[in-house]
Amino acid sequence: EVQLVESGGGSVQPGGSLRLSCTASTFSFGSYDMSWVRQAPGKGPEWVSSINSGGITTYYTDSVKGRFTISGDTAKNTLYLQMDTLKPEDTAVYYCVRVRGYYSGTYYFDYWGQGTQVTVSS
Repeated sequence: EVQLVESGGGSVQPGGSLRLSCTASTFSFGSYDMSWVRQAPGKGPEWVSSINSGGITTYYTDSVKGRFTISGDTAKNTLYLQMDTLKPEDTAVYYCVRVRGYYSGTYYFDYWGQGTQVTVSS
């Protein structure tokens, strides 16, 4: 059974940093495109960032460009999301997800982690 386990969330002041990690069981990150998705209180899921299976190409939603960095370590089979210059509007549960496909401008996911809470507040 595929499992994705996130860690690294927490509470931080505006302008601070956090690094989220996601480890996978039963499959290799290097064989799949992977993404991070977040869900803020009272809102629907929002795609944040993706990395292709080769780990070369990355994509970001406009609101996090220049502040967040997605990366992967195939030796550790771990996906990361480095989040810098955090803002209160980044507060959300962050999910590590495996990409099933990308069609007509929309990502489709087949497996989700349990999520990790990120809270940005002074």
